[in-house]
Amino acid sequence: MATQEPYSAAEIRGERGRDKGAAVLWDGMRPKGLPQTHRALADLADRQYGVVSIRQLTGPLGYSRRSVSRAEAAGRLHRLHRGVFAVGHTRIPLHGKCLAAVLACGPGALLSHRSAAWLWGLAKGSPAPFEVTTPIPRKARKPIRIHHSRILTANDRALREGVPATALPRTLLDCAASEDFWLLQRMLERSEELRLFDLGPVEELLERCGRHVGRGPLRRAIALYKPPAFTRSQFERRFLEAVIARGLPRPAVNINVAGFELDLYWPELRFAVELDSYATHGSHGAFERDRLRQEELLLAGIGMTRVTDVRFEREPDAVLERVARFLAGRRV
Repeated sequence: MATQEPYSAAEIRGERGRDKGAAVLWDGMRPKGLPQTHRALADLADRQYGVVSIRQLTGPLGYSRRSVSRAEAAGRLHRLHRGVFAVGHTRIPLHGKCLAAVLACGPGALLSHRSAAWLWGLAKGSPAPFEVTTPIPRKARKPIRIHHSRILTANDRALREGVPATALPRTLLDCAASEDFWLLQRMLERSEELRLFDLGPVEELLERCGRHVGRGPLRRAIALYKPPAFTRSQFERRFLEAVIARGLPRPAVNINVAGFELDLYWPELRFAVELDSYATHGSHGAFERDRLRQEELLLAGIGMTRVTDVRFEREPDAVLERVARFLAGRRV
């Protein structure tokens, strides 16, 4: 019996090509049913966005390299990268092109960096040029950008929409090393919007990533997501103490003005500071009330700024400098 050759998924299912004899697979005989090998190829191509690798063809599917070469010459397989083919046609979606890049880089390879950020929904535009990280060094395979990492663990691997990719924490770490800081912050925000962000795994990765270039930027970026080291009441007390220590005028505390209770208020300057934490905006209602509150105070001629607990913990001097400038501006 002659070796079977790969056919396109459409030909295999009889959607096209049957009248051309595409189903005559061996010994000039037309089988009553579809051979199991070709069924397996069709199913795999469907699961993989129309993309297969030579390892899959000659391994689990059982084709010989000679039959693969004949199928490529006949236009049934189309080479995308060395050892990676599109089955039947080259109209491959972006997810399929991502998978093709991963398959081209060998076992254990993962879509990574900005390409993985696109796959996770954190980056707009196109995932190309495709970036792949491998556990062992690989020769360059243009146009694929290949990275190498010795510290990949099971926690750094994920299967996202059928494509092996770096897990979200590792994707953020790699992007922290290669992207502008503002874009990294936007990726973090987007991951939170998509309910994908979990601080714990990110911190765990930062503890074991050694001298990875992205370690510092990512640590700075996630500081916003860490709970403050003090409670709301402690925040109020520490902020007031810092204002006095700075030599600024002492404000009134928790005073009712224009129908609103203000955290800190300078009556002679008609200026207020509201102390915020993430927890205070735990609902849409609270968020909307705060915006209305600020508008009402402005209409009453009262200036206001907001200071978050996280920001005050991270950069107290910068916060106090801005408050001092606000107060100085109200004296004019």
